[in-house]
Amino acid sequence: MHLDLDSAWPPGVLGLPRREALAWGPRLRVFAKQDAIDAFDEQVMNDLPPFVVYGSGDFHHLTAVLLRRMRSPVTLVAFDNHPDWDRRPPRWACGGWMNRALELPNVTRAVVWGCGNFELRLPARLFGNRRVEVHGWAERYPRLSDAMTRENWRSRFESFASSLAGDVYLTVDMDCLREEDAVTNWESGLFAADDVAWAISRLPRVIAGDVCGAYSPPVYERGLQRFAAEWDHPRLGPRENARAINTRSLEKIWPRLAGRH
Repeated sequence: MHLDLDSAWPPGVLGLPRREALAWGPRLRVFAKQDAIDAFDEQVMNDLPPFVVYGSGDFHHLTAVLLRRMRSPVTLVAFDNHPDWDRRPPRWACGGWMNRALELPNVTRAVVWGCGNFELRLPARLFGNRRVEVHGWAERYPRLSDAMTRENWRSRFESFASSLAGDVYLTVDMDCLREEDAVTNWESGLFAADDVAWAISRLPRVIAGDVCGAYSPPVYERGLQRFAAEWDHPRLGPRENARAINTRSLEKIWPRLAGRH
């Protein structure tokens, strides 16, 4: 299903049924209060199917809400340019949602592939949850120990995928992709869309998942959201042809994620 919070995707994207939630977008963007998360879960998300496309990466904390529906133990696998592991407030925020996921009894492990932003450096990494396993790019941060390269990441990923014994929940943030493959509200990563599609095909037993991270113009309910977003977001140039570029990449990624189910 397409969960439409912000018109990031064009109408009828991939022919998916659409659940309209535009009135909720400003309330939930970047970070949200606990009562808003709980109300949104009950009123909008309670009967969503296992595979969901939703809007900007500013809403990535909603993945932790989707994970509430997992009844069997799952490994959470993310493709993301950011680890989203910050332990500092606010509690429900796009930059710290991994903590909410790891609080759930059925999320046994959280692994992020494709990180390449400043949170991997000191002192920012001191605020990260060390339970989150991060595979970052040596190209971005050559001083990282055991960072992956464009030459070895596929072999590393195949070893990782073959080690997984149970069910997998997969989330893809479009900002893990290079600039020519995605237009987002955040810094771009280094994966090509074909890379992510290939990696998904190697994962066993993906029982649920989502794709988010497409660009949308930011709209906020509260001034504090706007302040936090303007402080944290990078300064971006024109976001031209965002829908067309992102849809082309989604057309490669989505069938590998949900098409086999």
